[in-house]
Order: sequence, then C-alpha cells, then structure tokens
Amino acid sequence: MLLIPLLILPLLLTTTATVIAAATTTSPLSLRPGFYSETCPEAEATVRRVIKDAMIREPRSGASVMRLQFHDCFVNGCDGSVLLDDTPDMLGEKLGLSNINSLRSFEVIDEAREALERVCPQTVSCADLVIMAARDAVALSGGPDWEVKLGRKDSLTASQEDSDNIMPSPRANASYLVDLFHRFNLSVKDLVALSGSHSIGEGRCFSIVFRLYNQSGSGKPDPEMDPIYREKLDRLCPTTGDQNVTGGLDMTPTLFDNQYFKDLVLKKGFLNSDQTLHTFEQTRAWVEKFSEDQGAFFEAFVEGMVKMGDLQSGRPGEIRRNCRVVNKPHIAHWDF
Repeated sequence: MLLIPLLILPLLLTTTATVIAAATTTSPLSLRPGFYSETCPEAEATVRRVIKDAMIREPRSGASVMRLQFHDCFVNGCDGSVLLDDTPDMLGEKLGLSNINSLRSFEVIDEAREALERVCPQTVSCADLVIMAARDAVALSGGPDWEVKLGRKDSLTASQEDSDNIMPSPRANASYLVDLFHRFNLSVKDLVALSGSHSIGEGRCFSIVFRLYNQSGSGKPDPEMDPIYREKLDRLCPTTGDQNVTGGLDMTPTLFDNQYFKDLVLKKGFLNSDQTLHTFEQTRAWVEKFSEDQGAFFEAFVEGMVKMGDLQSGRPGEIRRNCRVVNKPHIAHWDF
C-alpha cells in the first residue's frame, strides 16, 4: 500500500466531499443530512438508541465513542479505517501509538452495526456510523445536537504507520497542534473548540506522569499546574503505580459542558496538550472565551465537528457488513 505523508495527504474540505462509488472507481458525491432518509430511514434513530443504551451501561463509553471520529478522520479521512482489525497482510490503526490501550468501545460500534444490518442490510457505512455515534455521544452527555452529513464509504485498508505519522501525542504542545490542524484546513478556533471534546472522558496516568515528575526532562513537575491539583494527581498516579489507572479529563467528566476550559484557566488541565492551549498566546483567547461562554463553545464545537467530518481521502471504498473486516470479494459461479 502507498503510504501518504501528512503534508501531501489529498484531503478535501469542501462542501462537496469525495466519496467512493465502488471498490474500483471514485466519483464525487455530496455528503448531506438525511442521506439515508429513503434507503434506511431508521438509521439515525437506531444508532442513537444503541449509544444511549451503551452509555447507561457504562457512562464512559460516550467519550470513547466520540473519540473514534477524531482518530478516524485525521488518518486518511473519515473512512472507518480505525475500526479495522489487523490481518496477516495488514497492520491497522488500533495498535498505533496514540490508540493502543487508549481507544475503546469498539464493541459499541459492533452493536450499532448489527442493529443497522437488521433494519437495512449493507446500506449504512461504518464511516457514517462513527459520525452519527460521535454526535449522539455528545448530545446524550448534555452537549449540543446537530444534523450530520452522511454518504461516506468504508476504506479497504488501514495503516498503523499512517496513524503514527499523524496522530498527536498527549505530550504535544499547542504550537504543534496549531500546525497540525492547519494542514487539515482547521483553524485555531477549530482546534480549541474540538479540544473541548475532553469535556467528557478519562485519561491514563501513562499520559501525564512526565508532567508530574519530569516535565521537559527537568526532573521537576510542570510549573503550569495548580499545586493542589498536582497533589491530587500525584496520589492518583505515583511513580511506581499502574499507568493504566485513569482520571477525569476535567472536573465533570460525564457532562459535556465548558468546565474543561474553566479548568485550563485555573491551571487544572489533565493533559499537557490541553494545558498548553491556555499558556500559548495563539490559543489562549479562545480558551478564555469558551470558559466564559458555553453557548459559543457549543456552536464552535459543532462547526469544527462538521468540518472534520468532511475530511476524505478519495480512495476506493465499500459498505462493510462487519466494521472490523473488509468484505470478502464476491466470486461469480458459472454453470457449464
């Protein structure tokens, strides 16, 4: 497979996204709300019902499902590639540096896929399922609700190398993130608003121990961290502790609100990549704006999610029956 470097990734951020028409051809097709209104009118209600049930069983699954859109769309566009399991011939994205022991709730997507197959077999793509599920997870957590544009196809492959080359580390700083988002035609406002996805969910000690004990190789904790908050994290994540222990990404980790930004202003950001949004001059004003105006945050978040959902690679695709595996090729049988 040809691995496409990030700098030349042919992603299209236009109102008309490139969507795959068949396994061997491509043709432009506009993503639009209500794409399945005739072919599968129950699609969106079916997905929301599954996400709601999953969040009742485990509230954290909402944040996990929402994250899948970010990790899918940033690597060769929104094509469901992040859902593919490894095969003997393909090392996929699930074991990528930013995904291993981090991305979760794939079984929730499986459940939604099965529910969709019962009402309209092989009609709704897994890529669209991820987009719907992310929206539903936000809305069901108390955040904004919005119409999603649909009509994507599913990738025929995935690449751990592409994921590792693109997805940022929790140690990344705001300057790096600004440059990364710019490559996808996403603005500083988009970056800060979409970082607000950390309004819900938890992060692992693995992602923050360097901040607590050896920031920038100094042998000291991050000076841009509230001392009382740091003591709390010290107890959660001691140097000899289990680095897979998790803590809330903000003070209200099951409620989608603007508390995340209030925490950053108070120097109580969990991740380094989050806290630097307030210390970096280019992003600080948006952090403070959203900390004071939840409505403005919600509006900007929806705008950013829609723009990110438009990212497409233009590669061939299909509608997968099982989101974890590419469809088996159809072999014609001839009678003689």
